[in-house]
Amino acid sequence: MHASFKSIVLAAAVSLVAHVAAADTARSRMEVFSKDLKSVTADFSQTVTDANGEKGDVSHGTLALQAPRQFRWETKQPYEQTIVADGQRVWVYDHDLAQVSVRSQSGEEAHSPLTVLTNLGELDAQFTASESGERDGLAWLKLVPKAKEPEFEYAELGLSATTLDRMIFKDQLGNTTEMRFEHWKRNPSVPADTFKFTPPKGVDVIGNTDPGAEIYPVKD
Repeated sequence: MHASFKSIVLAAAVSLVAHVAAADTARSRMEVFSKDLKSVTADFSQTVTDANGEKGDVSHGTLALQAPRQFRWETKQPYEQTIVADGQRVWVYDHDLAQVSVRSQSGEEAHSPLTVLTNLGELDAQFTASESGERDGLAWLKLVPKAKEPEFEYAELGLSATTLDRMIFKDQLGNTTEMRFEHWKRNPSVPADTFKFTPPKGVDVIGNTDPGAEIYPVKD
């Protein structure tokens, strides 16, 4: 089951995390790790369970994010998929289909949870956040979107004393996605071309390739 763009946006949002100092609550840990965070890289695994309780294949890959709007999500197994957000457009390359889809990176996506971790003032504006207690040795923070037509029902962030370990979210179709993260690197030097994408020769390109789009620059 291939990851949807919206799930990647959400994943990218909560994944701007690398180091969390020990704290009493999930919210306070989140506030600590978001401080001065500019970029991050990590490995991930993902499992999607549908509304009937049937699990799909476990996918594995790597991610790189740069505040506030750029990310690269590379799924390596069991299929290959590349998703790149360059600040103006989002490119989704399905290797097995030899197909690239592209669209503008809209203002709504610019104000997705991706921005929250670099601007905590947006957290309470965009979500109702509540503590979900502790389980599996992690402190959990639940985020419920305030949008009239949200893309997901809720997300839960599972934080250890030092990092974001897991994320679980439920979409509007009843599918539940669980992601596990490891090998975080905080504020690494990420090559600029990481967030650029040129469609390979011979692939079908579907969508809007016009680079003209609103840009939301990194804050000073």
